[in-house]
Amino acid sequence: MQLDKIITYHKALADATRIRMLILLADGELNGQVLAEKLGLTPATITHHAAKLREASLIFERREKNSIYFALNDYFIRSTADATAELIYKNKKGEQPPMNEVNARSSLKQTVIRNFFTADGKLKHMPAQLKKKLIVLEHLIEQMEQARSFTEKELNTWIQQVHPDFATIRREFIMHQFMFRENEVYEINPREMWAKWETLS
Repeated sequence: MQLDKIITYHKALADATRIRMLILLADGELNGQVLAEKLGLTPATITHHAAKLREASLIFERREKNSIYFALNDYFIRSTADATAELIYKNKKGEQPPMNEVNARSSLKQTVIRNFFTADGKLKHMPAQLKKKLIVLEHLIEQMEQARSFTEKELNTWIQQVHPDFATIRREFIMHQFMFRENEVYEINPREMWAKWETLS
């Protein structure tokens, strides 16, 4: 299922019109009428292609009166491209990070866990800094059963055991690719797809 998600992402990119739409949206949010004019297409054609891009999580859309505005899901585009490369090369032998770097990462992770979790495993609050937030999310996802699916209710119940704001944490899991949702069912993505706190400064 996770592989299907990556395939959907790349299928959405395998079209010249959709690539041109993304290039235009890289400069900022645009509505469907403006996109149609810039690309010399009908609004119906733009709507069709936008549906494919939205389905693959490449864009966001919002309605304002009678217009629909589109914007890039910039983080998802970049992180899924990186995750694809990591998935392809995950078994390739290469240089391992120096032990002192590995130890420093491990030490940082343990420090964040100590600072943001109580002794009995409850999350005190979500860190504001992205790097620490990703460490917290990674720690939470590692506590879950990896090889199973969750209904939204089951996921909410699990999160509530560690923190009352289940809606925010559930959304963060999706946003940073620790999980994906399809038909109200949540699954944990392969580790290669998780947002990497180790790459942040």
